[in-house]
Amino acid sequence: MKRILNNAIALAVVVIVLFLIIPLPTQLLDILLVTNIGLSIMILMITMNISDALEFSIFPSLLLVTTLFRLGLNVSSTRMILRDGYAGSVIQNFGNMITGGNIVIGVVIFLIIVLVQFIVITKGAERVAEVAARFTLDAMPGKQMAIDADLSSGLIDEQQARERRHKIQKEADFYGAMDGATKIVKGDAVMSLIITMINFVGGVLIGILINGGQFTDVLSTYSIVTIGDGLVSQLPALMISTATGMIVTRSVSEGSLNKDVVAQFKAQPRAIMTTGVILLILAAIPGTPHLALAIGGGVLLLGGSFISRSMNRERAQAEAQQAAAAEAEQVSETSAPSESDYYKDINNVYSLLAVEPVEMEFGYSLIPMVDESHGGRLISRIVIFRRQYAQDMGFVFPSIRLHDASSLGTNQYVIRIRGEEVARGEILVDYYLALEPSNPLGEIDGIETIEPAYGIPSRWILPENKEMAEIYGYNVIDPLSVMLTHLSETIRKHAYELLNRAETIQLVENLKKTEPELVEEVIPNVVSYSVLEKVLRSLLKEGVPIKDLGIILETLADNIAQGRDVESAIEQIRGALARTITRRFCEDGQLRVVTLDAEVEKRIIGSLTRNEQGVYLAMGPELMQSIISQLAEHLKKFGDLSQTPIVLVSQVIRGYFSKMLGQFYPNVYVLSFNEISSNVQIQAIGNITMEAQPAAERRAVGR
Repeated sequence: MKRILNNAIALAVVVIVLFLIIPLPTQLLDILLVTNIGLSIMILMITMNISDALEFSIFPSLLLVTTLFRLGLNVSSTRMILRDGYAGSVIQNFGNMITGGNIVIGVVIFLIIVLVQFIVITKGAERVAEVAARFTLDAMPGKQMAIDADLSSGLIDEQQARERRHKIQKEADFYGAMDGATKIVKGDAVMSLIITMINFVGGVLIGILINGGQFTDVLSTYSIVTIGDGLVSQLPALMISTATGMIVTRSVSEGSLNKDVVAQFKAQPRAIMTTGVILLILAAIPGTPHLALAIGGGVLLLGGSFISRSMNRERAQAEAQQAAAAEAEQVSETSAPSESDYYKDINNVYSLLAVEPVEMEFGYSLIPMVDESHGGRLISRIVIFRRQYAQDMGFVFPSIRLHDASSLGTNQYVIRIRGEEVARGEILVDYYLALEPSNPLGEIDGIETIEPAYGIPSRWILPENKEMAEIYGYNVIDPLSVMLTHLSETIRKHAYELLNRAETIQLVENLKKTEPELVEEVIPNVVSYSVLEKVLRSLLKEGVPIKDLGIILETLADNIAQGRDVESAIEQIRGALARTITRRFCEDGQLRVVTLDAEVEKRIIGSLTRNEQGVYLAMGPELMQSIISQLAEHLKKFGDLSQTPIVLVSQVIRGYFSKMLGQFYPNVYVLSFNEISSNVQIQAIGNITMEAQPAAERRAVGR
């Protein structure tokens, strides 16, 4: 029984299709026609009482079923009309009611009803549904970005974001389905006209030629049943068409149609009274229907006056309540506990210990760039950057807390990582930042400054000088892009600090969806979360993407199983990620690098020392100074290249040399030969040798 109930709609659709084939008894047809009318009224009432179209999301499918039901009944009634000239009491009574003894009047009324449905309601609903579907689909990207912005700013959580995305998707699907469903309504109206014509013409021909009836009797009989049948089918169709137009126009409603109409008319008492006065003036003009106009004008004038007095009373009550609330708030502020009393509760002290992973503070003048209600686009740009960074590096950095700070200058901003300041900048909102080229074609007036992200000499210029600056070869950037670039570069630099244990577990859980066997085998039996976190942080710190977490985990497990330490395992992982690293640093199939002389590498290898904590580089100060000074000269050559400075060394010393070099040149990357794909052309633009060492150092080497 339960299975039958679960499939009741499917069975009903099958039965409706059978109506097209199987003749129905007259009494059953009467019951089904009344059911059809009742169902149409019910659907119309539902569409008038909902505030959101998605509350009746089954409407497109229901529209198809009711249309099929109506056509099935039409076919059954047509069979009876052509066969017997009679199709039940419902059709007969409706036909007699609308004709009223005059067939011409009945035909005219029926045609008016059909044309109203076809030309006015159906065509209008079809157009509204088409426009609603188009605008709903066009608005989807903007709504998705708004959800991502609210999520990144902490206004909503992940569950709320998921629910809002699901609603947007359902809304798009609904209006897309409604766009197609209105075509069904239009086709149903056309088909009703065709069936009516078939009933009338076919019935008259059968009555005269086959049954031998008199023309006037046959015409009267078939006219009444044809009009009755058409009316019985067109009334439900008209209500369904009205419901269709009603449901696709509910996009800006806050309640049911009844509530909206009453509330919005009550909100305009002056318009109601003005209309009443106009009707009374018309009643005083000779030749007009004085009584009707006077009654209508008087009712509207009195009704508008009553509504106006009610609104004034409600407004006075609201003002009194607001005054009482303000007084109560003032009293509560006066009686509020002092700060010292508040922090007597130790639990309130713990609230001061929370540390945000990333936060950005703004001066007063920069708030409009962040506030979306004033057209600020920073949040949406951050959302785009988070998505791009996740695609490039395989790591989703946490939400950024944005807030103003009275301690900052009006044009300043500060970026903090885990509560500590790591970057600071100052921008001029009404200016553009022009980055100076190496050889500008001309001088541009502006306020000299330093670009905060890369330290490039720049100047703030007025908007009217933007085009001239670009002609002179300056790279002109808007203030929002300056701030966002600084933020993005700061996050890239400190991303490894944002990767904590919880994020590591989240990455593993995400990998489990695609490679569950690998995760089950390795975590935590072979590799613990702490070891994996250390490896991932090391890779991110040196700008290596961790997107291919499967290869990283597999290589790490193999090396740990072979007894290698974590540092050695990291070098093997970097070798396994050779294509990724090459793509990350190589441009146009060429890689320009600074290399180390063989003697220098030998000296560095000889400086490796092992203790209880592991292996570390104990390089002499003279050798270190020589390497740093030579590298400083070679790095100048990268100034004219669009490539990150890279030092290429052997795998044995890469990790240790990178740590040492990072103290002096944090923006220089150290790669090993086995991290570069074989199809890349390596071009050495500099070589660090032993020749540049001081004479005393060379004599020590000789001895």
